[in-house]
Amino acid sequence: MSAETMKRRFKIINPEKITEMEQHGKSIIFMAGHHANYEWMTSFQLGPTTREGFGVYKRIRNPYFDKLIRDIRGKFFIELIDKNEISKLMQKNCDENALVNYGMIADQAPRHTKKAYWGKFMGIDTPMFVGSEIFAKRFDFGLAFIHVRKVKRGYYEAEFKEISMNPKAFKNFEITDMYFQCIEKEIRESPALYFWTHNRWKHI
Repeated sequence: MSAETMKRRFKIINPEKITEMEQHGKSIIFMAGHHANYEWMTSFQLGPTTREGFGVYKRIRNPYFDKLIRDIRGKFFIELIDKNEISKLMQKNCDENALVNYGMIADQAPRHTKKAYWGKFMGIDTPMFVGSEIFAKRFDFGLAFIHVRKVKRGYYEAEFKEISMNPKAFKNFEITDMYFQCIEKEIRESPALYFWTHNRWKHI
């Protein structure tokens, strides 16, 4: 699929929000959920930004399939970084005063639930990843949520919603709770589009 076709099929309805947030002079973490055609979110680099973009993913053990996934998801100017290497990259970019954008999807279930933060998701006590919040506070990044809606078959629209440009002003886990509230809103708008098969409550 060409870049022009992708921009028609996955349309950013408020690109000015990206520009507005970038004017704060901070790197930004764009968060999303496993909702609608979330794989196409890697195309947000086709928007108004001129920054480098990095997407966080879990490396696949098979080198062939890992390269295939990186090539497919990285087609539109975004580089995939393994979740175990993202902290070092963020520190490096900060040390070099590089302003970049990061994409993170963090609504999966943590493996180690005893040490995890438990919050409310769809009215259920749920273990949650808090890495995005920790990184944002440590490096003073901005945070936004990408709300995706299906327009018709094969066509989606994305709306960027600012969570905060000052994450240190929030108490621990408040940002994580806000993130899951954003996902809940997506689900309640269109429950059939959520990736239910990843069994979000498998550890309960």
